[in-house]
Amino acid sequence: AIEEKWQQIWAELGLDKTPTDRSKPKFYALAMFPYPSGSLHMGHVRNYTITDAIARLKRMQGYRVLHPMGWDAFGLPAENAAIDRGVPPAKWTNENIAQMRQQLKRLGLSIDWDCELATCAPDYYKWTQWIFLQFLQAGLAYQREAAVNWDPIDQTVLANEQVDNEGRSWRSGAKVERKLLRQWFFKITDYAEELLNDLDLLTGWPERVKVMQANWIGKSVGAYLEFPLAQMAEKIAVYTTRPDTVYGVTYVVLAPEHPLTQQITTPEQKADVDGFIQEVANQSELERTAEDKPKRGVSTGAKVINPFTGVEIPVWIADYVLYEYGTGAVMGVPAHDVRDFKFAKTYNLPIQQVITSNVDSRAASLQAAYTEVGTIVNSQQFDGLVSTDAKQAVVEYAQQQGWGKARVQYRLRDWLISRQRYWGAPIPVIHCPNCGIVPVPDKDLPVHLPEEIEFSGRGGSPLAQLASWVNVPCPTCGTAAQRETDTMDTFIDSSWYYLRFPDAKNDQQIFDPTKTNDWMPVDQYVGGIEHAILHLLYSRFVTKVLRDRGLLNFSEPFQRLLTQGMVQGLTYFNPQKAGKDKWIPANLVNAADPRDPQTGEALELIYTTMSKSKGNGVAPEDIIEKYGIDTARMFILFKAPPEKDLEWDEADVEGQFRFLNRVWRLVTEFAERHP
Repeated sequence: AIEEKWQQIWAELGLDKTPTDRSKPKFYALAMFPYPSGSLHMGHVRNYTITDAIARLKRMQGYRVLHPMGWDAFGLPAENAAIDRGVPPAKWTNENIAQMRQQLKRLGLSIDWDCELATCAPDYYKWTQWIFLQFLQAGLAYQREAAVNWDPIDQTVLANEQVDNEGRSWRSGAKVERKLLRQWFFKITDYAEELLNDLDLLTGWPERVKVMQANWIGKSVGAYLEFPLAQMAEKIAVYTTRPDTVYGVTYVVLAPEHPLTQQITTPEQKADVDGFIQEVANQSELERTAEDKPKRGVSTGAKVINPFTGVEIPVWIADYVLYEYGTGAVMGVPAHDVRDFKFAKTYNLPIQQVITSNVDSRAASLQAAYTEVGTIVNSQQFDGLVSTDAKQAVVEYAQQQGWGKARVQYRLRDWLISRQRYWGAPIPVIHCPNCGIVPVPDKDLPVHLPEEIEFSGRGGSPLAQLASWVNVPCPTCGTAAQRETDTMDTFIDSSWYYLRFPDAKNDQQIFDPTKTNDWMPVDQYVGGIEHAILHLLYSRFVTKVLRDRGLLNFSEPFQRLLTQGMVQGLTYFNPQKAGKDKWIPANLVNAADPRDPQTGEALELIYTTMSKSKGNGVAPEDIIEKYGIDTARMFILFKAPPEKDLEWDEADVEGQFRFLNRVWRLVTEFAERHP
């Protein structure tokens, strides 16, 4: 009662409102906004308690503080609820937001609720659509056919990161298939170098997060080389970081889906090649490239000429080569690459050593790939060079001969943003038979999600099945045309929300640049390490694009980043089982004699991250009801450093509760003695 009383008084006094007086230094404290699942868990409580403590400290230090909250509200769960329970996604989402808002207010967080936003609200996704049009105008949004990860249950495209290491969908668990679809992309690769270099500016970020982003961008310096096909005019282009090994190339491998594959396959090999292509088509990228799986391939029967040696070498296709990566082809150097060595041994392909640690030992047969620095051999005029020096020399020679050139390449690929779902921001373009792709005019934004939708969970996008929404006149010529029926990846919604908070109610523009440039960048951002790559990388990208469009005067959105540790609970597990089945909920276990209720096998007890599937969660409302919110907040702040995992122990919560009661008694007794 005492907590609720003072929370009410603080709200009436407006203590958490964002100051407009710009004479004080600013501090923007932001926790990553939640998906409105309907109930808070202890991970939320920890995240928001840490951010709130920072915001309160900065207010006491004399800063004007912006501490807002919003909802990352688009996504599959709401659509799945519509399919399973017949509840419209908007209704399900808004009810969950209302419930979680009350839970957050009960936590006593010093949030300015006047800044609240939800990404599923038309007054928000109007500006998400406007951002898409900015990308389109800048030449950074485009559509092309692409092999995508297709979830056959949810009937949608998945990003690579949404496919687990067993090749299954992260949500439905379905075996992911490969499928060609026309998709929308953002050209994040145009900003790869800047995204990489500007990591050096982020002195307030954990080093491991910066390393993760650098590895994801994956810059490499190498060579682009061309191998002419024998008896054909075409050439097969490869990218390699090891041009020093080019005299050791004994075969070339194409991606099965490479356009040249069908063109160059000989009649004798056609049946084998077609069968292999069909087999590989149903595998995810992760399955095809997994290090622990054997690499498989088939000969096309075609040959290319190694221009450096003049020797004809065979062309194969293999599962580990992906058309979306690099040129969709690789050169095979089995003597100096572990994967190529295994492949060559499996299929009895030649192995030609061109680097050695000892010139006198080059005649000895290799028992494994030699991948270290060494002396060049069997490479004509380059013999005797140190292999690291030979790289540049070979590239210069290739350029002189017209066989190739130096090239910088990135592992990062363009951002696939298309989703064949309903509950997302519609992509604001119209397909006209005369004009092609036509942007929806700004005055017609937002393109509203229609409400008269039937959800079956099958047959692709529900939007594509609503003729009254799809069929519209072209805004340019008036011809009968059709709306784009894909919606945007929800990572787009979360890649700019922090820019809207300083001017959240503006209905005339995405934000007033004066206000947003005043408050940005975020001074302290708090969230989980699981967002280290995608959300943070996409946010950095969008910030840089909007800067280049003249809206922002800064290049990085988050000055300091805190990746808080997970909240862990004591958890029973069966060491004889694997996967999700090994976790046994505590309410099914006799603590005096913990055994698997199904098998009778003895259980072990460990701390692991709280989750519903493990049955080890603690409901925040139960703790608040029993001990009060101040106890819960103190426990979270004092139990472990913010960046470390926190082991939930109710005995420690009890200790915090007793401490606060002692403080309360001390203060009340003092007040009674000194009225």
